[in-house]
Amino acid sequence: MDEALILTEGRYLTTDGKTAHGLVRYSKRFKIVGLIDSTLAGKDAGEVLDGIRRGIPIYASLEEALHENPNAKWLIIGVATPGGKLPENYRKIVENAIKNGLGVVNGLHEFLSDDPYFKHLARRYGVEIVDVRKIFYNTRIPFTGKIAEVKAVKVAVLGTDAAIGKRTVAIMLHEAFKELGLKSEFIAMGQTGWMQGFRYAIVTDSIIDDFVPGAIEDVFYRAWVGERPDVIVTHGEGSLLHPAFPGGFDLIAAARPDFIVLQHAPSRRTYDDFPEFKIPPLEVYIQLIELLSGKKPVAITINSSGLSDDEALEWARKIEAETGIMTRVPFLQGVGDIARLILRLSRREVTGGEPARAEVL
Repeated sequence: MDEALILTEGRYLTTDGKTAHGLVRYSKRFKIVGLIDSTLAGKDAGEVLDGIRRGIPIYASLEEALHENPNAKWLIIGVATPGGKLPENYRKIVENAIKNGLGVVNGLHEFLSDDPYFKHLARRYGVEIVDVRKIFYNTRIPFTGKIAEVKAVKVAVLGTDAAIGKRTVAIMLHEAFKELGLKSEFIAMGQTGWMQGFRYAIVTDSIIDDFVPGAIEDVFYRAWVGERPDVIVTHGEGSLLHPAFPGGFDLIAAARPDFIVLQHAPSRRTYDDFPEFKIPPLEVYIQLIELLSGKKPVAITINSSGLSDDEALEWARKIEAETGIMTRVPFLQGVGDIARLILRLSRREVTGGEPARAEVL
């Protein structure tokens, strides 16, 4: 894997830093050797994120990072900003990266490969600018109905807010199914998943809305035909009711998931980036998912940000008691219970029988 640095200057410990969060936790396309954010210089990127030391140092500047990592080949823009614009104070760092021979990987809506200056620099220094959303920008795939041919158990993680950990929990579930001995495939729905190196990935919010259902169906179908997995795990983008970002409606309609896990952050009162809009009660989301999919969420998972461990576990107990739905704090309890519950239910709700994969239970 090529070595890569992540740029999050001033934003790593905000929800804007979610691209970096995903790459620090899981990356199979790039070897992450450092993160650039002067506000956290000298610390470990994993340790400040969730308390797990991952050997990814945080540097005060690009120059310091390159001095320590002369073999780095890429600079990854590690933030997802409102409107998808490159922060103005990042431009000089990107310029210097290109001048030092680094390619740039960018998941923002603003395509840096179309920026005349960056385009000129990239050509002059012989490096590549990869705009991940641009890869999927001209996707034109109509929905056909072939999703009915996908026989794997389909699991989707949706959320009550944007930037709440849906992709992270979905990856944890994917890994939990594999630990149970099943063949699991993960489908990424956003630019971070592509950067993390998942084989089956699309970026739904870069595709014209009319073709989003077809793109979702197509990536599920390709994963099914190509891998014949027992389970396919994916995640929604945004939130079902977030005022600014597309939600999981297309995913529910086009992928027709057999099970939905709902990710919730009890400490949040308002939507990400929009403090003037309150997040509706959890019960509203449960009812909405039941209305749209025909069944309640199979489990609820807790984003423990802003809570102590004891508070997060108490919230899980309270929600489970009030809703009757299995509720877990993934970072404290894992998601193995949820994976086992899904497989137990899938034997009768999806297949109607006893599939060979159930023998592992």
